[in-house]
Amino acid sequence: MSNLYRLDAGIVDLARQFGAEPAPELPVPSPVQPGKQGLIVRGTSRRRSMHVLQWGFPRPGRNVEPSPVNLVADLTNPMWDGMAPEPRYRCLIPVSALGQPDGPKGWMTRTWFSIPEWPVFALAGFCRSVPEWGAVYAAMTGESNALVKPLNDRSPIILAPDEYDLWLTASIRDVIGFQFRPPFPADRMAMARTDELWVPLSERSNRPRRKQEG
Repeated sequence: MSNLYRLDAGIVDLARQFGAEPAPELPVPSPVQPGKQGLIVRGTSRRRSMHVLQWGFPRPGRNVEPSPVNLVADLTNPMWDGMAPEPRYRCLIPVSALGQPDGPKGWMTRTWFSIPEWPVFALAGFCRSVPEWGAVYAAMTGESNALVKPLNDRSPIILAPDEYDLWLTASIRDVIGFQFRPPFPADRMAMARTDELWVPLSERSNRPRRKQEG
């Protein structure tokens, strides 16, 4: 599943594209990783708004520190089954490119998948305020297309512009239909491999080390 994406656009252009004018005074975080801030769009075509929330819901569990769950793979999971049927918890997640890890373990690099005809596209998302972290969001996933599948068999659900309102107002039957429909066509996507490490060395050095057992 994708745990990284970019958004290469300014807030004014995004507000225009997603019908959220006048543009709010918000930052446009990029790149975005689980547990970090990202931009989402809520509301119908007549009244849409933009917000910066944290990407990932807290994972439930006793006596453990919450970790972000940023992707929705199973709508029947208790984490989602009370939220998925409710349109008020839907959102659009603007994206320019989805990242996937590529290469040998320990030295994986970032490979980006974009849609040339749509410099910015939208993912199907859910958002809600939770006691642990406040306002958060997650992206729904489905089967990957043939271009992405060699790196990952699951991908976020990509929405066409004329599907935005349907997603934001859909019944649970429609939501299920979005998740299990055929993946976005591979021949409409572009892949760009890079030399950029999936986990930068600077981030690795800052991670706490496990205590060695004697």
